Order: sequence, then structure tokens, then C-alpha cells
Amino acid sequence: MNRLSAIRDDLATQWRRLGDRPGGVQLMEVCGTHTVAISRGGLRSLLPEGLRLISGPGCPVCVTDQSYIDQAAYLARELTDVTIATYGDMVRVPGALGSLAEARSAGADVQVVSAAHEAVALAARRPDRQVIFLAVGFETTAPATALAVQQARREGLGNFSVFTAHKLVLPAMRALLAQADVRIDGFLCPGHVSVITGWKAYEPLAAEFRRPCVVAGFDDEQILTGIAEILRQLAEGAPAAVSVYPPVRPEGNARAQEVMAEVFEVADARWRALGAIPESGLELREAYAEFDAARRFKLPTFESHDPPGCRCGDVITGRCLPTDCALFATACTPRRPVGPCMVSSEGSCAAYYKYHHRQAGKEQA
Repeated sequence: MNRLSAIRDDLATQWRRLGDRPGGVQLMEVCGTHTVAISRGGLRSLLPEGLRLISGPGCPVCVTDQSYIDQAAYLARELTDVTIATYGDMVRVPGALGSLAEARSAGADVQVVSAAHEAVALAARRPDRQVIFLAVGFETTAPATALAVQQARREGLGNFSVFTAHKLVLPAMRALLAQADVRIDGFLCPGHVSVITGWKAYEPLAAEFRRPCVVAGFDDEQILTGIAEILRQLAEGAPAAVSVYPPVRPEGNARAQEVMAEVFEVADARWRALGAIPESGLELREAYAEFDAARRFKLPTFESHDPPGCRCGDVITGRCLPTDCALFATACTPRRPVGPCMVSSEGSCAAYYKYHHRQAGKEQA
């Protein structure tokens, strides 16, 4: 018997130990990378009937509030001598002023970078332009942004700034559990974020809400092992925070935590679908205020909104599946996305379209 078969057998055993549970069991994979891996591997088809996986707020682009998207488009379109440096997934997110891709087509200077330090290098090469880095993402990418700000200071780059929308995962998980209309029996916690935070960061959540919080990696074996561990905890009535992902240490990455704490301070933040969550974001400390694009440039206020008919917010809070949205695979496709869940490479709608809808279409043909 190979390892994957053994893990599947263990999962089935833990499921039987649970016995009959009215309504079955609903687990949330918090991370967008997990969502894509689950869809790519067809893992839902391997799960017992009654065990349901739902997406969570773990796609950085998807949880970014629409007002931030619109302000980024304003910076690109309306300010002269400005270069927007951004991760690729942000470019095609539509907004009230159009997408950054449309702004680029209209003449705006929008550059795609794969890492924050590339934006610093861009500022060094172009001293005649203000380079604004769109700093989105969770604890995974925040340390790199912090290092980029420190590098810009060392190099005396007065033309570099960051427009930050960094988010913290744990406050969002807590906010979801506080909402009565979202049923979550356990969390499959994100591996990349947990490398930074450590798996012990989830202990207060598991203890307070009595929900298993299990950190797992991103291959089929890791994901199924994590699900089996959640079921074991539920069967034994002993919810806890644990990790089945070897790279994750109990306390996380101390150096990454230090550099984040040096540059950022915790602040309230707005999330798509979840609204304002206290102490769920990161903003630059006063000592680094000179690199804060929100302070350097006068930005208009935009209302938070969702595109008409788009249920991206419901998808990333586990309220529905992508296929429950009337726009899915009709008005909203990867070629012409309506919402960010169809844009992002970690978006649930994009994953469902690629690995479920499209494959189903091929089989019917």
C-alpha cells in the first residue's frame, strides 16, 4: 500500500469514528493555494459524502477591499510621473475606474514585479519617477515589504513608497467564527503564513472556539493528512492547534517577525465581505511614514462595493461555492472576470473554472 492510500484509509477511519453528524462536517481551507491544490488534485472526489470543503479569506487579491483597488487605479491614472509596481494578479482586478491593465493601456506606467525588492530596484533606476509599490498579502509577503522599505531608506530613495494593504490571517478567522451564518467545524490552516507565524499562533482560536486548527502543506498527501487530523480531533472531542507540515515551527520565523514589527504596526483594516476588522492589518510605523504612499499622495475616498451580481465576497467567507454564483462561467470568466475571485491565480472561482467547469465541459463534449 502506498502512502497516499494509507492516508485515505486513515481519513475514512476517522470519518467512521465521527458517526452520524446531522448536516455532515464543513471544513474551511483558509489559504487560496490550498483551494487551487484541492481543485487541481480532484481531492473533493476522494472525500466521504457529507464532508464539505469551503473556501476562506486566504487569497490576498480577493480579500483586498474594493476601495483600495479604486485608489490604486486613481494613482495610476491621475498622477503624473508615477510608476505603479505590483504583483501580477492585481493588474486585472476591475474597479470603479477600471483595472490597472486598462490604465496601462491608456498610458499609465504599471509594472509587474514578482517581489518587493524589484520595486526598490525600479525606483533606483528611475529617479525621475515616483515608484509606488502595491503591498498586498498576508504575513507571507509582509516581511519582504518591510525589508524593501528598509532597503529604500539605506539607499536614500526618496522616490519609493508603498501603498499597503497587508492583512493578518488570524483576526479574519476569528471574525468568521463570530458570524452565525457561516458554519465552520475546523480549519485547514495556511502553510506559507504559518511558516512566519508558527502553528502555536492558532492555539487561542482553537481553545476559545473549540475548532481544530491544522496546518498543512500543499500536495495531496499533506492536504489529506491535515483533513484526517481535523476529523480525528472532532471524533475525540479534543480540538487543538497542530501542524502536519514539517517546515512550520511552533513559534514561526523569529527574524521575519522582528522585521515586520520594526517597520509595521498593527492597525484596523477593511476586508472584502468582512468589512472593517479591528487589528487585522499592517500600516507603516511613524518612523517610516516618509515611505507611506497614502500619506505622500492625496487620495480621494472611494466607497467599498462589489460588482453587481458578483458573489466573490460570499465565496471567500464560505457562504457559497463559486458555482452558486449566477455570473460564474457565463458573464464572469478568466478572460472577462467580473470579480477578483476569477482574476487571481489563488482565486476560488478561477480554480473551479479551470479544474471543474472546464473539465466537465470536455467530458460532456
